[in-house]
Amino acid sequence: MKPLADAARPLSWDDLQVFLAVCRAGSISRAARDLGVNHSTVLRRIGSLEQALSARLFDRLPTGYALTASGNELAEQLAGVAERIDASHRRMVGLDEEIKGVIRVTSTDTLLRPLLMPLFAQFRARHPQVQLQVVVNNTFLSLTRREADVAVRGSNKPPENLVGRRVGAIRTALYASKAYLKSVGRGATMDDHVFVAPDESLAHLEQSKWLARRVDASRVAMRVDSLAAMVDAVSAGLGAGMLLCPLADARPELVQLQPPDKALDTQVWILTHPDLKQVARIRAFTGFLFDALSAHPQLLHES
Repeated sequence: MKPLADAARPLSWDDLQVFLAVCRAGSISRAARDLGVNHSTVLRRIGSLEQALSARLFDRLPTGYALTASGNELAEQLAGVAERIDASHRRMVGLDEEIKGVIRVTSTDTLLRPLLMPLFAQFRARHPQVQLQVVVNNTFLSLTRREADVAVRGSNKPPENLVGRRVGAIRTALYASKAYLKSVGRGATMDDHVFVAPDESLAHLEQSKWLARRVDASRVAMRVDSLAAMVDAVSAGLGAGMLLCPLADARPELVQLQPPDKALDTQVWILTHPDLKQVARIRAFTGFLFDALSAHPQLLHES
């Protein structure tokens, strides 16, 4: 028989596993039972291996299958290989099942402060071998390019190439500071207010469209490229503004002037790349966030 390393074509590990099973069992039927396959599959695998090696591996005897000289040589060459491969597989699976390593998370400044940072702290307390790396931006690009592992985003149309689950919605309402309201006087109407508005980079947002329909550009006191910074501007008394409720409700100096408008609700998603969803640390992290955010009092949840 040709030495194993000099086989004319690469040998199939599936064929070799069947060969070893027959060696252990001593018969085709017992090997098939041990492997959980049918009799013909074992015969086909043995035939394929004998053809690849151009050698007969077993003598078919009335009492069972006995190794030929070539079969015995192959069995000696394979001694311990199956055990080493199985042990390596168990070690690799075990490593992947450990909750450790780096998780890169991308989200927006509007979600980090009121919702996510406390949850990150809780997750780290549970899994101290995980290092979180947080990327703050307003796009999905870092996740799409695999520069991040998990995205927590406000979007009513998440990218189709990502997988994830919706955890609720974030609401938007009209707010102003107490100091500002005092300056415009009691009984002020929408026509009496000046506004803090998103700038052109956020023109796609529903609150930008809401303001464009109702407020003349001459009554905009400030435009900002960050919804979190809009809360700061309204708190400072620069005008009224359509603000995210979790951010604005945390400011005691702000007053909600109108109830949240359902048309401005934005869904919140936990998203990842399909290739990562079964990685243990990613699965643990996204599952933790889903459980926490699905019951978070600052999000709107479907009844």
